[in-house]
Amino acid sequence: MEKMKVDCPVCHAEKCMEVISRTEEIPYFGEIMESVVLCESCGYRHADIICLDQKDPVRYSIEVKKDSMNARVVKSQSATLSVPELGLKVEPGPKSLGYVSNVEGVIERFQGAVKTALNLFDDDEESQKNAKLILKNLEKVRSGDKIVEIVLEDPFGQSFIAHPNASKRELKPEEIKDLKTGFATFEQSEVD
Repeated sequence: MEKMKVDCPVCHAEKCMEVISRTEEIPYFGEIMESVVLCESCGYRHADIICLDQKDPVRYSIEVKKDSMNARVVKSQSATLSVPELGLKVEPGPKSLGYVSNVEGVIERFQGAVKTALNLFDDDEESQKNAKLILKNLEKVRSGDKIVEIVLEDPFGQSFIAHPNASKRELKPEEIKDLKTGFATFEQSEVD
């Protein structure tokens, strides 16, 4: 574990922010780095976890039926999760988090996100209609009355779906190029 004191970027007090970082081995994710910053002056706090292991880019998919609801889903902070038949996709962003769940838990997360969207766009009749249809279809999926596919794509290979019926393949270079990672990247170009 490493600790150091730095100036706070929020309140600008000198040497009042403690920065703590440590690495640890976590099941399913491999080696991670956890960092916490806490300002003694203004109380600002931020915590983050970053996966340090990088594996081959991977794509998992599973047909969601009654017998696959308990399939383990490990989604890293860099993974994209989608249900193509319903037009649902969650892409990583700067605040993206990894989690361990099962297929039913993933469906519940999508339901929660759609319900949030319903509240945000309560004045748009078309959006309300679409969101209600998606919720109805997600409920059919959970009850086993509708079969869809869940796709998990991870350019850093830290995610997976554990089930005998899950399919796995390496992502193609053109697929990787189109995926978001949630991390800021800088490309250097030659300047004349």
